[in-house]
Amino acid sequence: MLVNVKFFKKIFSLSFFLLITTSLLANGKDQIVAQLNSLNSLEFTFDQLINEKKEKGRCLLEFPGKLKCNYFDDKEKELVINNRRLAITQKRYNKTYHYPISKSPFLNILYKDKLLEIVQSGELKSTDQIIKLVYFGDNEITVFFDKKKLDLKGWEIKDQYNNIINFSLNIVAKNDSYKRGTFKVPKIN
Repeated sequence: MLVNVKFFKKIFSLSFFLLITTSLLANGKDQIVAQLNSLNSLEFTFDQLINEKKEKGRCLLEFPGKLKCNYFDDKEKELVINNRRLAITQKRYNKTYHYPISKSPFLNILYKDKLLEIVQSGELKSTDQIIKLVYFGDNEITVFFDKKKLDLKGWEIKDQYNNIINFSLNIVAKNDSYKRGTFKVPKIN
């Protein structure tokens, strides 16, 4: 009889622990969802690492689907995405290149509904400082959030060329309005 009581106590303790843990994880996701729902735009600085090549810059992101980044490099690179059109301009050489982004995992970050799906469906892991959400959709994507402020901190994706892209960001401003034409995709030259 004593063995049965100990066994049931262990089962109850384990069940209670799993219930509390699941509740805390769901609560973390709910808080991130609320934070994202209140977000219309971001201004941030970034560090990007692609296949051992590190780049830095500053971006403006406006939901849905608009991004403009100026890279701090010798080519004076500028990336503009405006609703599924992408252009990269090297101002130093006055060259603009256009790329399709329809299959790019970048779309998961630029559209709030996709980002919310990642948060709600992703596997949540947490450390002392970071909340990490791993999402297995068409492409694997990991999104990072600050554990205290619940701010977006970056992501890791694999692009269509199988490059691993690590993108970390530091938010400068939220919910600013940008003037018309800020996200205009340059013409081909």
